[in-house]
Amino acid sequence: MVTVAFVVHDGREDAKALARDAAEWIRQRGHEAVLAAPGCDIDGADLVVSIGGDGTMLRAASMVHGSGTPLMGVNLGHLGYLTSVETGGLRGALEQFFVGRHSVQERMTLDVRLERQGSAAASIVALNEALVEKLSSGHTVRLTLSIGGRPFITYTADGLIVATPTGSTAYNLSSRGPIASPSLRAMIVTPVSPHMLFDRSLVLEPDEQVRIELVDGRSAVLVVDGLPVANMAPGDVVVCTASANAVRLVGAGEHDFHDILRVKFGLPAQTTR
Repeated sequence: MVTVAFVVHDGREDAKALARDAAEWIRQRGHEAVLAAPGCDIDGADLVVSIGGDGTMLRAASMVHGSGTPLMGVNLGHLGYLTSVETGGLRGALEQFFVGRHSVQERMTLDVRLERQGSAAASIVALNEALVEKLSSGHTVRLTLSIGGRPFITYTADGLIVATPTGSTAYNLSSRGPIASPSLRAMIVTPVSPHMLFDRSLVLEPDEQVRIELVDGRSAVLVVDGLPVANMAPGDVVVCTASANAVRLVGAGEHDFHDILRVKFGLPAQTTR
């Protein structure tokens, strides 16, 4: 017997209805299904299914991180970078999972730590990115970047992104950072609207620690996977390292990463000669 836990978009009735329908279908086949409430424990689940968009997927990823439980994403609306199953394909994808005809891809995550006066003030895991950005419009912040324990550069910018390869197609992409294959292990550091000549992204080895210190008098905010974590004052530090735990995403074969890129950018399909 397989236990499937559903994580759904809180504000979408169609997501809730799809989860209820799928849960009943699962139980009719002798398996167990539960609808996971926000913040609930998913221990014991053999599969977690996210129904919504990339935001719901990120919330579900934080729930399964460290457990090894595979995660399947069902897309509602626009095609997402993280979700692999369309609404009408959920039952078929579940059937493939039940008989072991599915693929699993491990996605690197980041351990993100906020340090204040030398002590840890917050610790959180990111699947997409950690972002330190300005709080006040019309101003910049000054951020000193250290790599592997050595100071590298001080940016004057609107912010600084540390992204995983999975997150390379999120805020990193809109800030003109590179697109990376999501199966890579690397950290991508991209400045947001830098007021300086050096505006290039850095692609770093996963073992290189990234340290960002807020300097000067303006405050900033730490945002992880789109959610504000804490406001930062000068002297506060964000440390990013590759996590020892990956998120395991289930592929259903309907879309691969390059197919999604072609759709998102309107690229013509290429034929093999």
